[in-house]
Amino acid sequence: MNTIVDFNKYSISNFQQIKTRFDNEFGVMWSIMQPEPRPCFNSTCLNELLQYHHYIQNSQGEIFSQGKVQKLNYSVFSSGIEGVFNLGGDLTVFKEFIINQDREHLLAYAKLCIESIWILHNMQAPVTTISLVQGQAMGGGFEGALSTHIMVAEKSALMGFPEVLFNLFPGMGALSFLSRKIGMPAAEKMVRSGKIHTGEELFEMGVVDVLAEDGQGEYALNQWIKKNHRSLNSFQAINRAKRRVNPLTINELYEITEIWVDAALRLEDRNLKVMERLVRAQNSKVNSDANHANEKQSA
Repeated sequence: MNTIVDFNKYSISNFQQIKTRFDNEFGVMWSIMQPEPRPCFNSTCLNELLQYHHYIQNSQGEIFSQGKVQKLNYSVFSSGIEGVFNLGGDLTVFKEFIINQDREHLLAYAKLCIESIWILHNMQAPVTTISLVQGQAMGGGFEGALSTHIMVAEKSALMGFPEVLFNLFPGMGALSFLSRKIGMPAAEKMVRSGKIHTGEELFEMGVVDVLAEDGQGEYALNQWIKKNHRSLNSFQAINRAKRRVNPLTINELYEITEIWVDAALRLEDRNLKVMERLVRAQNSKVNSDANHANEKQSA
């Protein structure tokens, strides 16, 4: 049975750009992104995700639902926008900071991105984090999906790092997360190429953990939970051990963002024009998808 969690019981403010849902059979909480005006990581979306996951961590996975405190075992990171998981950083904001050579605010934005995904990777509560990728996960959106303990993706989902197109690199965890899954040479090759991969290709490479048929992502995720729930304690212990064997620190991520910011501030006008074209493409996709959704509703 699905219920909406009453965050107000714990003095959590109402969210504007994420929805939450609790499935109580196995203790699954969903955070469903709905950023506006584009499906990217704007500051509001990032702050709400950070606040939400801090709540889960600080409560040690206990939530108030159906009039009582219940155990939360899984936190699912997903999107409510058809065809898009997340398109990554807010390029309009990037461009403004770069034009103004505003290092302070660009670095603050980058650190907020890091903090928002670090808590998914380093959750200090007995909660397994899972990303569900349906549609496009580009740049920072792909990094966010990579940060979770388990990534579920549909076969035709599209993921990649297009930053090389405007002479930059993905600076919010791409190399750190990928290298720990598939090794640095393969991670570097993916980042340098700018190639877009399908969920099926990434599953074969070992990046995606659970592959789903198109349109069956949520079903596949629930089946994985059902199959593995009895060994959840073992899974979580092994996951913690893996992080000791090949540790990742938030300082590593922070230091890479410093490199990213310095590189971003060196971009030239021709690079910023490519950013503009990507923003127009994002806006065009959002408008096209919105029109398609309206047509389906009115049919």
